Amino acid sequence: MEGINVAVNKTIRRIGVLTGGGDCPGLNAVIRAVVKTAIREYRLTVVGFENGFGGLIQNRARDLTEKDVVGILPRGGTILGTTNRDNPFHYPMIINGQKVFKDVSDRVVENINIHNIDAMIIIGGDGSLSIGKELFEEKGLPVVGVPKTIDNDLSATDQTFGFDTALNTATEAIDKLHTTAESHHRIIVLEVMGRYAGWIALEAGLAGGADVILIPEIPFSMENVIKKITDRQEQGKKFSIVVVAEGAKPVGGEMVVQRRVEDSFDPVRLGGIGNVVSYQIEEETGMESRTTVLGHLQRGGTPTAFDRILATRYGTGAVNLVMAGKFGEMVCLRTPNIESVPLADAVGEQRLVPVDGDLIRAAKQIGISFGD
Repeated sequence: MEGINVAVNKTIRRIGVLTGGGDCPGLNAVIRAVVKTAIREYRLTVVGFENGFGGLIQNRARDLTEKDVVGILPRGGTILGTTNRDNPFHYPMIINGQKVFKDVSDRVVENINIHNIDAMIIIGGDGSLSIGKELFEEKGLPVVGVPKTIDNDLSATDQTFGFDTALNTATEAIDKLHTTAESHHRIIVLEVMGRYAGWIALEAGLAGGADVILIPEIPFSMENVIKKITDRQEQGKKFSIVVVAEGAKPVGGEMVVQRRVEDSFDPVRLGGIGNVVSYQIEEETGMESRTTVLGHLQRGGTPTAFDRILATRYGTGAVNLVMAGKFGEMVCLRTPNIESVPLADAVGEQRLVPVDGDLIRAAKQIGISFGD
């Protein structure tokens, strides 16, 4: 039988859950599934820690009942709150007026013991799951991970929840930008999230009929981008749609960094490449060019049906992993099944767009330029 086999661990009575890193459509669906499965299937008590690892460090926790998760399935965000700055192994503190970083992981262990937690379910991306892995390996905490990121860049699962919602948001934006670009005979550049992976840009660009897609995996030449646009002009097409991933960079160049945040899971904040590309296009072609940055719109709002279902399957799978005693592991999608993989194999390696893969090939065959 494929999937997660459960041999019930009768020593488990109370489980904790937290949501770490950036918010993501489907987080509430996971929490709901964890609570309902734990209570209905195994008669467990569920304790929710508020605001990610900050709740573990500062002992902010509350019991979660089925009443607490009523109506949250379609809601974006997370009822537990989240943060991407509270790493218990590198926690910022002000001492004598100076910011220093301390290892407060022992405090996490103490607080888990205070609440008599038998296992922790950590819902997060690479940063949060790396902390979960360290808590398991260094502190011996019974941890199970759930993969979450709109970027879809975790290598150990076929897909992360949140990605489909972000993809649909970006595709809808392209659909709307098409009409205004065509009406005004403009070039419109849409900048989307994804960090160092181009999944959102690639798939939204394909679904939305973009003319140019720029992704981190394929360094681009502005000369080739301009050629695509001028070729369209010569064919009587007086507008173009360019989709740019925030981590895209020119050949021999660097990614555009908006700012750096020292005490964050993701200290490098990308952003601004859309404006750079738009300006260069207008300078070279003389055509009006405008930039739209979707930003946090991609992370908010109600999750799609796909993400609700995947998140629910992850939540039930995580509780099943706990009851099977399979700690130090992460639930993952191995289509069509929910299975598990060691956290050690799930973090530290990004899932990038394969440049020789079918998606890139199909896009090029229908005339989309990647600037290469």
